[in-house]
Amino acid sequence: MHRRTLRTLRTRLKHLALTGAALAVVTASLPGAAAADSGDRGGHRPSDRGLSAVIRYTEYGIPHIVAKDYANLGFGTGWAQAADQVCVLADGFLTVNGERSRYFGPDAAPDGSLSSAATNVSSDLYFRGVKDAGTVEELLRTPAPAGPSGDLKELMRGWAAGYNAWLRKNRITDPACAGADWVRPVSALDVARRGFAVSVLGGQGRAVDGITAVRPPAAPPAGATGTAPDPERTAEAARVLFASENATMGSNAVAFSGATTANGRGLLLGNPHYPWQGGRRFWQSQQTIPGELNVSGASLLGTTVVNIGFNDKVAWSHTVATGVPLNLHQLTLAPGDPTSYLVDGRPEPMTARTVTVPVKDGVPVTRTQWWTRYGPVVGGLGAQLPLPWTATTAYALNDPNAANLRGSDTALGFGKARSTRDVADALRRTQGLPWVNTIAADSAGHSYFSQSQVLPRITDELAQRCSTPLGRATYPASGVAVLDGSRSDCALGSDPDALQPGTFGPSRMPTLRDTPYVENSNDSAWLTHADRPLTGYERIFGTTATQRSLRTRGGVEDVAAMADRGRLTVADLQRQQFANRAPAGDLAAADVAAACPAALPDDPEACRVIGDWDRTVNAESRGALFFDRFWRKFAASVPPAQQWKVPFSAADPVRTPHTVNTAAPGFAKALRDAAAELRAAGIPLDAPLGSHQFVVRNGERIPVSGGTESLGVWNKTEPVWNAAGGGYVEVAHGTSHVQAVGWDGGRCPVARTLLSYSQSSNPASPHYSDQTRLYAGERWVTSRFCEKDILRSPALRVVVARG
Repeated sequence: MHRRTLRTLRTRLKHLALTGAALAVVTASLPGAAAADSGDRGGHRPSDRGLSAVIRYTEYGIPHIVAKDYANLGFGTGWAQAADQVCVLADGFLTVNGERSRYFGPDAAPDGSLSSAATNVSSDLYFRGVKDAGTVEELLRTPAPAGPSGDLKELMRGWAAGYNAWLRKNRITDPACAGADWVRPVSALDVARRGFAVSVLGGQGRAVDGITAVRPPAAPPAGATGTAPDPERTAEAARVLFASENATMGSNAVAFSGATTANGRGLLLGNPHYPWQGGRRFWQSQQTIPGELNVSGASLLGTTVVNIGFNDKVAWSHTVATGVPLNLHQLTLAPGDPTSYLVDGRPEPMTARTVTVPVKDGVPVTRTQWWTRYGPVVGGLGAQLPLPWTATTAYALNDPNAANLRGSDTALGFGKARSTRDVADALRRTQGLPWVNTIAADSAGHSYFSQSQVLPRITDELAQRCSTPLGRATYPASGVAVLDGSRSDCALGSDPDALQPGTFGPSRMPTLRDTPYVENSNDSAWLTHADRPLTGYERIFGTTATQRSLRTRGGVEDVAAMADRGRLTVADLQRQQFANRAPAGDLAAADVAAACPAALPDDPEACRVIGDWDRTVNAESRGALFFDRFWRKFAASVPPAQQWKVPFSAADPVRTPHTVNTAAPGFAKALRDAAAELRAAGIPLDAPLGSHQFVVRNGERIPVSGGTESLGVWNKTEPVWNAAGGGYVEVAHGTSHVQAVGWDGGRCPVARTLLSYSQSSNPASPHYSDQTRLYAGERWVTSRFCEKDILRSPALRVVVARG
């Protein structure tokens, strides 16, 4: 940029002259996918008349968006997200409008980012049903605080206008959607529909196939009653379905109080584990309304706010919580009428929602969904958990987050917070988080944890009094309650401090303040601090005094040792992120190596490799790949109760269970099979991990470190195994947006960040893989939060986004 122009920009920004002629002096080109103007794409869209924002890009394509109010801030955010992720965003808008089958055919699978639907037609039937019912419109009409705030509505209006303006003024270069007729302007309602989809991911979104495929039973033979689910088998299926180790989303986060740090101020390390592809990626930005909001961090694509981030006083992160955001009501059907159910002995008809979906090169598909006072009738929660609709019984799903569009208001409250007390206040006022915990630290040295979720108000007393025989098995095992829907006295009720009927109020949430550390790695709140366990919450929030995952155990060991050592700084957080310690290796590798000669008497090389492994999953670690493949096979073939000689003890939950059971049936076979698998693929047993755990970007092979959930690694990497392709050839999900944040007494936070998969999905963008290479090299981005640092960036590029 010309020096005089830059000087003019600095002066004008200093005086907050952010609109009209004051911006006309700034000229710059859009990064990434931006190119020549291609004209108006047409279609209905909100007016962008008079909307504008200044977007300053610094290193790695990170935009710093400045606007005078929320509508203009939304405009700049929608514009900047479109510049980086237009194809992924457009795909998601097709999803929430129920139009995937129209363009991609009915049988293809969506990317899973906005629901669990197995096929496009299932996804379309669900989201078209939401659209036809006017569900989101009704939520938008709900007055705040139960409904979304005026500021959030303005953000959504501006976001849609900014996205549309970018489409109108730029040519798409991403081959994923260049020239595609399904890339179209959107409305603020579309943005809200996307927010609704995110909110119900853990409830209705988990049951889309069960909602759209279920049918009333045909007339049964005389005397037939149908087949009820087996309680024991269903309970185990529910436990597996909701187990954190089987999830495609997770996270680690830790906040340290000033008692542990070098300067008495707080520290926060956030390490969310999210998909590396598709619409559930994070995207980085800084959002600024002078005098109102100034926050930096990461947003889920298509959202208008910073979901995980920091400002000059507070930093926060989220971890996927163990609270179960749904419950089931078992319906007793009226005799002779499978679409009516009894409540207190009186029949109540179900509501039929007939939905029609257009299909590419085919006739439209029409299906009927059935709804009750509790929610939709479901035929199951996935293929492994069927809930058959018989002549006498059906099951309805209750998802309180289907009445919740407040999550982004919670994030706005965090962005404006000046302390962890303000974070707690934002959670209390908005009650909007559907499926995550919150971990926070502040510049005054406070630490904070809360499992504040929108959960159905299932108390243990209610479950005891109202569970059906099926529910008496599923609730203790998984937290999934199955209540007797034929009794009005089994209604969920409300807490006095709850914004939303049928949910828990803030006073019931597991919370811990100002301990030396608070840590969560997707287990329940129980061991947030190992020496101060949280108890007394209802089973639906999670378990207490039960075995923790290896990732939780390793994380607690690490952060407790850090807190005991004290004098912590941001650099200590950075070292923790890439320590790449494998807790399973520390617990088991020595015993495996000792037992190996007896198990593999003809394979001394395999035994040597296990013994020599350094117990880390660094890219250069030799033996890590072999141990990983062995451990996966061992964990899959040996029941958990037989894997360890010393069982779990609630009195020593971090160190138990331990001592791997090398005599377990399946141990020797797992070793043999792992060695044979690698050799058949031509992979040496002692090959460096990074030689066979990598991603490919524009033909460049980028080795990545990290390890799997089963190994318990903090820096989680869940790659896709392809022996013929050379090993782990892509990352499905794992470490995503990382932030290590502290304060030094100045006006600017001390923050280091990483976005493992980079800002853009467009292979033509310079920000398609730049941070991926940083991540592979375990290097960080120094955050530019303060104005002086933004304007000093050697990569500074300025865009004036206009309607």
